[in-house]
Amino acid sequence: MSRTIKRGSAAPPSRRPAPNRRRVQKASLGDRLLAKLPIDEDTLRKAVTWTVLGGVGVATLFVANLLGVPQAIGNGVADAAGRAGLRVEQVDITGLKRMDRETVYAIALEDQSTRAMLRVDLERVRERLLAYGWIADAYVARRLPDRLVIHITERDPAAIWQDHGQLTLIDATGRLLAPVEAGRMPDLPLVIGPGANAQEPGYQALLAAAPALRPRIRAATWVGNRRWDLTFTTGETLALPQDGAPQALIKFAQMDGADPLLGKGWLRFDMRDPAKMYARRAGQDKQQVADDGRNDPPADAAAAAASNVIGDNVGVTGNRITEARAGEALRSGEA
Repeated sequence: MSRTIKRGSAAPPSRRPAPNRRRVQKASLGDRLLAKLPIDEDTLRKAVTWTVLGGVGVATLFVANLLGVPQAIGNGVADAAGRAGLRVEQVDITGLKRMDRETVYAIALEDQSTRAMLRVDLERVRERLLAYGWIADAYVARRLPDRLVIHITERDPAAIWQDHGQLTLIDATGRLLAPVEAGRMPDLPLVIGPGANAQEPGYQALLAAAPALRPRIRAATWVGNRRWDLTFTTGETLALPQDGAPQALIKFAQMDGADPLLGKGWLRFDMRDPAKMYARRAGQDKQQVADDGRNDPPADAAAAAASNVIGDNVGVTGNRITEARAGEALRSGEA
């Protein structure tokens, strides 16, 4: 079929194919971040691989540790080394003054059944030694191939604690050291009574207040969990107050220095009253009184003093007790 073209008419516009428009995909956030890193993709891939492998290795070691595999391997190596000659054959112990050497030896090798040197837990040995009363500090070390070295620092005994008939050495902090036999007691102060060992630091401070009296004190009794009674080597007892005991002991030392009180036949001195000191002799029903002049004596004491002075002119001068007869109670207001 032919097609007629009319002259003078415009030809129909030709249709051009539309250009192919490709959609540009936007880079993801992760890709953009990777592009900014100062490493290439291959290096990053290796780093990730090693990280994963490391995590798997850590997990494997954790599980093996739970199952005891490393310990078993370590024990096996230590035992093999022991069979090869790395065994504890000798224990050198230094620093002992009072402790028994066999005791330290037994503590150090308590759980060393195989004696393999590499299986000796040095810190555990030290902890066991420190749990022993006498030991203040301990140093433990290996000297390969077969020697264990132990140096001991002992505590120093400061007193003997007597409680319910039991005698125990204690140090200056009250730490229990070792039992003591009554027939083998060392020349140390004796503290008596429940809880007296815990008061040892305070007792040492009390003795330090009057050092001149320290060698003359044989024992100290902790009374009522609140105060001390001191017993001297000459047999007298001094009752100290609950509060101000060091000051009272200093005052007693000054009085004894001015005119000796100890070894003069007195049985007991009582300084619980801060204004007076009472003294008693053997066979005496009443006590004598020495005061500081601030208080008047009780009426019955004054009457007893007036009625019991038979011939000797006796009395108290200041803080000094002079010879008195049994049953007398005297007072002086002199400074």
